Amino acid sequence: MSSMLRLLLVVLMLASVTACTNRKLITPDRAVPVTLNTSKEQVKQAILSTLSARKWTVESIGPDVIRAQVNVREKYSATVDIAYDANHYRINYRDSQELSYRDGKINRNYNRWVILLDRSIMRKLKGEQRDAQTERDVAELQGTAATH
Repeated sequence: MSSMLRLLLVVLMLASVTACTNRKLITPDRAVPVTLNTSKEQVKQAILSTLSARKWTVESIGPDVIRAQVNVREKYSATVDIAYDANHYRINYRDSQELSYRDGKINRNYNRWVILLDRSIMRKLKGEQRDAQTERDVAELQGTAATH
């Protein structure tokens, strides 16, 4: 096999590996069901308690935005701004370390963390209790299970 063909194969393999780990950045944008009849304070408390349960660190709390960060295995981190009101919340990407954010794409683990955060906030708003899946997710973030 010629060296040019080998080089082409290596480049294609690297490109496919990169494509497998980076995905379009997800920004959960949720309307709180009207039937829940929540106040702005209830939405705020659901977000804060979910962040704590999932081992995210709250960096700041404003009247309409909560900034939080998650650190995974002391290597990876992500920071989000969660905008909220009585009927809605949105989890916005702010910054990250070692998650290869570029041109609207990021490591798939970020998306998974944010999706799990979103689902847990909604479960909290609906009054559902912390379940075994949340326990497994927290263990994973603490590095007792493989995430990367």
